[in-house]
Amino acid sequence: MSKICEICGRKPQAGNQISHSAKKSSRWWYPNIQSVRVKLENGQIKRMKVCTRCLKAGKVKKAVS
Repeated sequence: MSKICEICGRKPQAGNQISHSAKKSSRWWYPNIQSVRVKLENGQIKRMKVCTRCLKAGKVKKAVS
């Protein structure tokens, strides 16, 4: 399953998890990707993978069935 937002292009980021003793180990941060039905400008309905930031910001219009 794709972990990339089709609107803004957000994708997983790598970094370090730092413990109390300052020991570092690798970890990942994943965007909250949802598969939603989106209504496009031309009236067409398409299923897209969109992050919740784009949904909250109103960058896409959900298709109500």
